[in-house]
Amino acid sequence: MPRSIREGVKHLQVTVHVDDDHAPEFFELLADSPTIAEARLVDWSMTADDQSTLLYTVDGDPTTVAERATDTDGIESVELSETTRGRTYVLVVMRPLETPLFAAIHRASTQAGLVVRKPIVYRDGTMAARVVGDAAALQRALDAAPDGVDVRIDEIGRLRAGADGPVASLSDRQREAVAAAVELGYYNQPRGATHEDVAAELDCAPPTASDHLQKAEANIVRAVMDQFGGGA
Repeated sequence: MPRSIREGVKHLQVTVHVDDDHAPEFFELLADSPTIAEARLVDWSMTADDQSTLLYTVDGDPTTVAERATDTDGIESVELSETTRGRTYVLVVMRPLETPLFAAIHRASTQAGLVVRKPIVYRDGTMAARVVGDAAALQRALDAAPDGVDVRIDEIGRLRAGADGPVASLSDRQREAVAAAVELGYYNQPRGATHEDVAAELDCAPPTASDHLQKAEANIVRAVMDQFGGGA
């Protein structure tokens, strides 16, 4: 259960887990597909009627999403852009109120005193989001989570400078890996540490540490390129 939120304007980083029995198929296609490393909901038009338009980016192969999504409840159409450097834009027209999970996102996005920040990230069977709002609105949104949906608060605090910087795109473990690498001198010239040193600091295997660093570096570079119009 999510913990209580004290008064004031807050910034939350949340991770959403959905029980298998309650997960919409479209969510599973984005968050738990073996052909997709990560999907991000980067923009949307949450209208007051029964249709909304959502823009995703997909790192990986979105073919299965395009082939199967329109057979799932609430999905009207799916269009794919050309794939560039492994990334594809996916434009989805859907009826969000027909599935509890997307209905909850719709309600949160249109609730006074609450802003759901972009992007919403789908990976490893979960959905991660940043939310800003007054305490009462945030608490109402958390309390209104549908059955089978567990909302975990990973971070709660005040808005701070840099919250929208490239590091905001990293997972907690990727952030820990980069922080350890910086502290140990991994990025110094010449290097002051190895993957093995970072792995020892994180208490994980060297290939795991290497994987965290590579994904973190890719996300940071991609975020910087996106900011300057150089992304895919």
